Amino acid sequence: MLDSSVLVLNQNYEPLNVCRTKRAVVLVLGGKADVIENNSNIVRSLSFSMTAPSVVRLNHLVKRHRRDVKITRRRVFIRDRYICQYCGKETSDLTLDHVVPRRLGGGHSWENIVSACKTCNQKKAGRTPQVAGMKLLRKPFRPPPVDYYVFCPFHVPTEWQKYLSLPRSGN
Repeated sequence: MLDSSVLVLNQNYEPLNVCRTKRAVVLVLGGKADVIENNSNIVRSLSFSMTAPSVVRLNHLVKRHRRDVKITRRRVFIRDRYICQYCGKETSDLTLDHVVPRRLGGGHSWENIVSACKTCNQKKAGRTPQVAGMKLLRKPFRPPPVDYYVFCPFHVPTEWQKYLSLPRSGN
């Protein structure tokens, strides 16, 4: 129970971090954070009990530099909503495809990588979509440096979703 994840928001409600319940309770009891959302668990000690926090907001503003989101398979799949960007098939059995193949000068960047089912990736076969006679459903884009993409390695509880920007198209 003390090992469950808690979303930490900055004073301005911007997602900052994810910590464990134990750390969040210490922040709340120390007056450094307020509980915004609870989950169904109860934290108990000898002298008190409280509903375990799921989202806490710091009482002071933490300035931080924007981090660039690193390209990972899972983050590309999340950005593309687990949909093949060529045929529109929704599946968890996807591959990554460089729109402009690297051998033709395409880079390994957010703007050049899409999710593709194995069939479409084999059909495209190291060619550009135009040469292969295929069309992209959505132009690939760089996701925002915060919110959902930063926290996507974690299971996203329902209480967190209104504080995180959900994936959206870059168009």
